[in-house]
Amino acid sequence: MGRLLGWLTRLLGMTLRVEMKGELDSLRASKLPIIHVLWHQQICVAPYLWRKVFPQRKCVVLTSASKDGVLLGSVVGVFGFDAVHGSSSRRGVAALVALRKAVQAGSDVVITPDGPRGPRLKVKPGVIKVAQMTGCEIRPFKIEFSSYWQLKTWDRFQIPKPFSKAIITYLDPLAVPDELSEEGFEHYGQVLEDLLGGK
Repeated sequence: MGRLLGWLTRLLGMTLRVEMKGELDSLRASKLPIIHVLWHQQICVAPYLWRKVFPQRKCVVLTSASKDGVLLGSVVGVFGFDAVHGSSSRRGVAALVALRKAVQAGSDVVITPDGPRGPRLKVKPGVIKVAQMTGCEIRPFKIEFSSYWQLKTWDRFQIPKPFSKAIITYLDPLAVPDELSEEGFEHYGQVLEDLLGGK
């Protein structure tokens, strides 16, 4: 089922008109692993669009340790991504260890900081912890569709309509120090939340 959804995602993505904004040349040229961050509601065709922007980079996606997470892992596998399963409520420590190993092997990481269950458009501390532990720069990005269906799910999941326009915008980078207090985690989480915005 996951692979079928992956191929359907690819087919839908191929119909979209794609516009890219931000300093993508420097990102593409970077030899250092990067943490890419977007809101959960925007992930529908994100694997296809991300691979269009970065055709050669290795990537690991953080998904939940649930059936939905395993399904998503199969979906992103169609695009050549690996998956690490874990969240703040389940297998969190194991996921952090696996992500650090992936980064050490040269892979980028993609994280939805309000997933897998919300609150919607609220950054959880896990993404800040990953950045602190790996030393990777966070590069938030957003995907906006000219026309889409919005589901009545907790994240208001967006499905772009075929042949609509997808605008991918890479935002200002965020570097997290390797030592942080509890207040520091909250500060950087709020900075990231402000960068990503939302609606």
